[in-house]
Amino acid sequence: MISRLMKDHTGTHLAVIFDAGRMTFRNRMYDAYKAHRPEPPPELVPQFALIREATRAFGLPCIELEDWEADDLIASYAKAAKAAGGEAIIVSSDKDLMQLIGPAVFMLDPIKNTPIGLAEVEAKFGVTPDKVVEVQALIGDSVDNVPGVPGIGPKGAAQLIGEYGTLEAVLEAAPAMKPSKRRDMLIAHAEAARMSKALVRLRDDAPLPEPIEDLALRHWDEQVLSAFLDANQFRSIKHRLALVDMPAEAAAPASMAPFGDYATIATLEALQTLVAAARTAGRIAIDCQTDNRLSLHGNLVGIAFALEPGAASYLPLGHNLALEDARQLGLEEALAALAALFADPSVMKIFHDAKYNTEVLTRAGVTAIAPVDDVMLISYAQDAGNFAHDAATLAQRHLGHTAKTFDEVAGSGRSRLAFADVPLAGATAYAGEAADVALRLWLALKPQLRVHHALALYELVEKRLIPVLAAMEAYGVQVDRESLTAMSVEFEGRMAEIEADIQRLAGRNFAVGSPKQLGEILFETLKLPGGKRGKNGAWSTDSSVLEGLAEQGVDIAQRVTDWRQLAKLKSTYADALIGQIDPVTGRVHTSFSMAATTTGRISSTDPNLQNIPIRTQEGARIRKAFIAAPGCSLVSADYSQIELRLLAHVADIPALKESFAKAEDIHTRTASEVFGVPMGGMDAATRRRAKAINFGIIYGISAFGLARQLGITGGEAKTYIDAYFKRYPEIRAYMEATKAQAREFGYVLSPFGRRCWVPRIKDKLPQLRAYAERQAINAPLQGGAADIIKY
Repeated sequence: MISRLMKDHTGTHLAVIFDAGRMTFRNRMYDAYKAHRPEPPPELVPQFALIREATRAFGLPCIELEDWEADDLIASYAKAAKAAGGEAIIVSSDKDLMQLIGPAVFMLDPIKNTPIGLAEVEAKFGVTPDKVVEVQALIGDSVDNVPGVPGIGPKGAAQLIGEYGTLEAVLEAAPAMKPSKRRDMLIAHAEAARMSKALVRLRDDAPLPEPIEDLALRHWDEQVLSAFLDANQFRSIKHRLALVDMPAEAAAPASMAPFGDYATIATLEALQTLVAAARTAGRIAIDCQTDNRLSLHGNLVGIAFALEPGAASYLPLGHNLALEDARQLGLEEALAALAALFADPSVMKIFHDAKYNTEVLTRAGVTAIAPVDDVMLISYAQDAGNFAHDAATLAQRHLGHTAKTFDEVAGSGRSRLAFADVPLAGATAYAGEAADVALRLWLALKPQLRVHHALALYELVEKRLIPVLAAMEAYGVQVDRESLTAMSVEFEGRMAEIEADIQRLAGRNFAVGSPKQLGEILFETLKLPGGKRGKNGAWSTDSSVLEGLAEQGVDIAQRVTDWRQLAKLKSTYADALIGQIDPVTGRVHTSFSMAATTTGRISSTDPNLQNIPIRTQEGARIRKAFIAAPGCSLVSADYSQIELRLLAHVADIPALKESFAKAEDIHTRTASEVFGVPMGGMDAATRRRAKAINFGIIYGISAFGLARQLGITGGEAKTYIDAYFKRYPEIRAYMEATKAQAREFGYVLSPFGRRCWVPRIKDKLPQLRAYAERQAINAPLQGGAADIIKY
């Protein structure tokens, strides 16, 4: 249960709270309290110590306090959590704790794994949580020997509290009640009821045995936990936690071998010793240090290696050692000594970001690097969208270690050194740690691929793409410099003409590119309607504001929009692409990010080649500037309506499956089904509406969004969406089931088993929660499409 809680619920602090003993302050208040309880069975007594030992083995605080019950400590910690600005989740189904439910305090039934909220409390007690104590005081508790008022059960107590509000009000009103046995009992047992209320009310002023900040959630010590599970023969639990079938060092905690004591390799003999040790070990972590973050331009400055946690070394290759009493091997000599190791099929080469590192090594002259593992992708295959996958984040999250930053060793700003100029001791510490972290992450995360059923996804999809994308980056794409230059000049001339027109319409000269000055012109000088100010007091002039004014016939708003479009085409595409043409290859070389999206899709940066415009005439001209090399052709290939096909599959929609099987035009079929018009002779506008709905549904479009997209009223859009769901009810069922899965587990699964995390699915803000729900609906489709294309 503990491991499931830590996996399924994103808390920051966690503690397990126990009763310290049978006698507490309540026994002094009422000596019969729990007095009739029998002694625990003899076979149960040893389990009390064992459960505490298990709690500590999982790395969790084991909290108890003499003279106080666990429930009082829970109430006190919940109060402390609220005071610190947080929330508390009480993992229990104990009815006595339900009185604590309220703002920022929730309960979770650990057996059913379901929340206990206001509805559940009212179903059990007939009152809201703040009145539970009043009801319990009347009905008592036979298990704890709390007397209550004889003859009054849950229904009668809820009725009385519902009518009078509090126990005291009920007791004060009793003498005036209609003569009855219940009236007599209330009068006769008034003091017992008051005592009962004092017994059942939980106190939230208990001294905290450990301050709440010390309860921060941390990963268990795998060596300690493994030893505990072995000692108690909990083999199935050990298997579920992936503490079996692992290299021996994988069970060692990160703290077992300290970070920071790394060696510098300065001789060929030392390097040859490392190679021999790597071949014996069967694996080695590698981290390349370069003088540029872009692999195409990164020259190798040094290579770090790690064979065991804490046992890393750094091989300097391109350092400026004029001011140091040190030596380094030449690049060719070193790579020659490493060539057989890099190519050895029996030695796993472990990297963080293998694509970057292997590109750098290939450019340096290494001809073969295999087999390869990438801890960045190992993490990404299990936790896409859950957190970032850079080495520093993973080290902090999985190893509890704060990695050195580049600024710490190289400085920042104008005083920043190139890595080749960093003193060798600092370079060794920084690079050695990077390799050490990569190895420890591999030991910790690689076994988890099986636990999370992500091994096939990693091995067959993610890892196989590394050399493909590396080759694509290295080859690049050719662009027509002359065409881009001509467009830049043309756009500049047209912008100047439009700018003159704008200033004529404004009645004076101003900087068209300044949102502040434009806002003053529109809403102060011209006094146009619909102006709104941002938090800084300036007028908003974003695209929605300008579009709204243009629709009202305001010429200056349309001209500014035209000017902005040309300015973006010129700066973002024409000029930027010219500047990114590599002087050596004459091509543009993008960087493909393999672990940046929630769904598994690849992203492109420096430049972003996935965002080249196409919709406008000018955008199409930018796209035409991408050309093939002489004697070659550019081929564009795409899967036909892949996300709609996946929707038909995952939601099991017979009508859509049939349509695809018949090779029908899916949008025409949808239009016919939803709008009740024949497929033959359908006009383009009707098909366009169906296409907008088909793709809009995948992205969780609202009636407002569809109305805006189609230029229709919100009522018409709602009618279309309602008709769509009526015709395809399976889609609605899929959407609701997917949102429920995301709320329960925090992630959704693609058809290939990729876990796409949706962190905001339980956010308090409705807008963020709704956005997360749309993400959840779309992620299996986008993720499935990405996996198919990558595979």
